[in-house]
Amino acid sequence: MSDLLAHLNPPQLAAVTLPPQHALILAGAGSGKTRVLTTRIAWLISTAQVGPQGILAVTFTNKAAKEMQARLAALLPINTRSMWIGTFHGLCNRFLRAHYREAGLSAQFQILDSADQLSAIKRLLKNLNIDDEKYPPRELMHFINAHKEQGIRAAQAEAYDSYTGRRVELYTEYEGQCQREGVLDFAELLLRSYELLQRNEPLREHYQARFRHILVDEFQDTNRLQYAWLKLLAGHGRASSAGTGAYLFAVGDDDQSIYAFRGAEIGNMRDLQREFELANVIRLEQNYRSHGNILDAANALIKQNRGRLGKTLWTEAGAGEPIRVFEGYSDIAEARFVVEEISELLRAGVSRQQVALLYRSNAQSRVLEHELFRLGVPYRVHGGLRFFDRQEIKHALAYLRLLANPDDDTAFARVVNFPTRGIGSRSVEALQEAAQRSNCSLYNAAASLAGKSGAAVGRFVRLIETLRSEAKELALPEVIDRIVEQSGLRQHYLADKEGQDRLENLDELINAATSFLHDDEPPLAGGETVADGGPLASFLAHASLEAGEHQAGEGQEAVQLMTVHAAKGLEFDVVFITGLEQGLFPHENAAQERDGLEEERRLMYVAVTRARQRLYLTHAQTRMLHGQTRYCLPSSFLDELPVELLRKVSGGAANAPAAPTRPAAAAGWQQPQAAANGLRIGQSVRHARFGVGVIVAAEGSGSEARVQVNFGAGGMKWLALEYAKLTPA
Repeated sequence: MSDLLAHLNPPQLAAVTLPPQHALILAGAGSGKTRVLTTRIAWLISTAQVGPQGILAVTFTNKAAKEMQARLAALLPINTRSMWIGTFHGLCNRFLRAHYREAGLSAQFQILDSADQLSAIKRLLKNLNIDDEKYPPRELMHFINAHKEQGIRAAQAEAYDSYTGRRVELYTEYEGQCQREGVLDFAELLLRSYELLQRNEPLREHYQARFRHILVDEFQDTNRLQYAWLKLLAGHGRASSAGTGAYLFAVGDDDQSIYAFRGAEIGNMRDLQREFELANVIRLEQNYRSHGNILDAANALIKQNRGRLGKTLWTEAGAGEPIRVFEGYSDIAEARFVVEEISELLRAGVSRQQVALLYRSNAQSRVLEHELFRLGVPYRVHGGLRFFDRQEIKHALAYLRLLANPDDDTAFARVVNFPTRGIGSRSVEALQEAAQRSNCSLYNAAASLAGKSGAAVGRFVRLIETLRSEAKELALPEVIDRIVEQSGLRQHYLADKEGQDRLENLDELINAATSFLHDDEPPLAGGETVADGGPLASFLAHASLEAGEHQAGEGQEAVQLMTVHAAKGLEFDVVFITGLEQGLFPHENAAQERDGLEEERRLMYVAVTRARQRLYLTHAQTRMLHGQTRYCLPSSFLDELPVELLRKVSGGAANAPAAPTRPAAAAGWQQPQAAANGLRIGQSVRHARFGVGVIVAAEGSGSEARVQVNFGAGGMKWLALEYAKLTPA
């Protein structure tokens, strides 16, 4: 027993050896919460307070559940595989398998993952002859899941207007389809389990008597239904002496609650305190991960949030290095500084696996990936795809490939019905057969199709022809912008509640094309347009070269790239937090949401506490957005950090404004040779797409010259004179 408790600090010991009672353990980042959870289970079993079958331990990931089982097996000579340790979904599946009859299910019920659920909804809409543009399948899926996670069936769902009413009807139809087919989606697993326990008193009392101790990891991430399920099993807070109910031992950190967009309810922690009448909260504040300066910065940041349960992280590891802050003149300069700094660290012996690049938005990875690729630094995108491998980027590139080569059957097949335009798989098969008979491409075979499908394919071909024609007068970034709009990609992702990331990635593709045209590698012949194939062919080759095969292979050490959300639960010796600018981090959407800024600050807190030894905070004065340079303000989070903890660093050549990849924002404008037609500020000009506008600002010279034009209803646009083909109006 002394060996079991030997390595615990006083608060950990107090938590592990608590007498039977409900408890909330407020576990700060790096404070050893997994050790406390597993040791608590081992302590209860080894002191004969409960048998292994009287424990219910709930986690949020299968990885965490397996780690808990492995640690417990190392502490006690028991078979942990038979214990009720798992995720909410995994435990509910086990429960329903045992009681499928009472739950109204078949013994062979199947589980739909997210992709399967989306397919089922698409099939439902098709069978009901529902317009999937008016009722996008993914949006309907979120509508259904959000209601289920609140414990609301279709029969109880409120219809605020006719549109919502129709979605409620579709929710009802979806419930019927799933019941007929004997399938359950993830949200249904929990809701069906909760409803069964709620209405079946003998079954509820059986499990309340069986599970004497319920332990919950990451309690701050629970949603309303998960908390309600836990309360049912715990006897709604009644003491165990009443004959039923369990002691609830919840471990979490309100400062790391960052999943509100998934339905996580930070208020559950306060509700737990009130409803279970918790006498005290045990705080685990000693951090075993980070040096003192990093923790002091995290503490100073998070104390700006209101209504916290409150704790202060500390360490015995010493202050460590100051936090390095870098300001680049552009996002490319920022990326070059980061990658050159990484190269220096690697030369000094730091493992690539111990270096992480964090960003708020997936779209930010593109510039970082380009610089890592350029300097030959192996990298891996954690929890996601490399920029040029992302679905929405591949769709846009497929349209580009058709402009360059209409006979590209792979590109044609990818986007002929994406976004959906009424061209089904049978139509595509008929088109493929016609192409084989005529020994021609799918594009050329389109004219041979008749009827409704032939008309739909014909409209697609005309769209490509129109885009090819317009491309003759437009620069590459403008062509991509036109493709995103005219193809329906932007509208498609706007209709998706989780489409914001994909839209940002499409905007970043426009940025990539703009940077590519301004870059000094590879050289392009002067005066070439997209229609000539030069810039377009080169850009498509560039995209292919930077795609998947250049990411580090399995087993190869690599620098880690990820969003801050994906970084939660991980730790690294060296962490770069990039893009610390207002509107980016904190994200501009935060201003429109209740407590949005506080959630962003918790996200920043999570990012800071990922670092063990060295932390870099970087931002840029200018950043490309939608192919245009935007001027940025530093993140307000930087102002919330004590100045004595920070050290400003410069990037040397990496931060030189004269770099050829981007015109210098502060440079005065000199009329370029290509603009000998007398363009000047205040002059009216005409653009092939945007119409008539007035030049209001200018910068750069020669091939770097740009002008800002006010197109009235079309908005303000920065245009490169080399590609924009402006003429006096």
